[in-house]
Amino acid sequence: MTLPTTSKPVAPEDRKRLDQIFMQVVMSVQQQAQASRPPQPGNLAAMFHREQVSEALQGCAMLIAGWNAGTIDAPGVSRTSRALKALGEPEWAARVEGLYRIDEDGTQDE
Repeated sequence: MTLPTTSKPVAPEDRKRLDQIFMQVVMSVQQQAQASRPPQPGNLAAMFHREQVSEALQGCAMLIAGWNAGTIDAPGVSRTSRALKALGEPEWAARVEGLYRIDEDGTQDE
């Protein structure tokens, strides 16, 4: 999927209906990022890993803030997705990318 560049509004009725799904995905992504470990030993790997975990968590915060404001935050989707891919979690990145379309079909899966 091409990462979105423009945030989009979510209708209040969709937000209410999809809130639990959206928040569950975001919370699961946060847990997954925090539970991940550097792929290699060493200070450089640990530093890169911490940076990517921080990026994923900041992206999740952007997603939550956007959702609470009634939008799906495209920069938050992109930031979180890129960080998860860098952490070696492409399946979680795909779930985050699917959040951009959650209001289109009621799911976050591709």
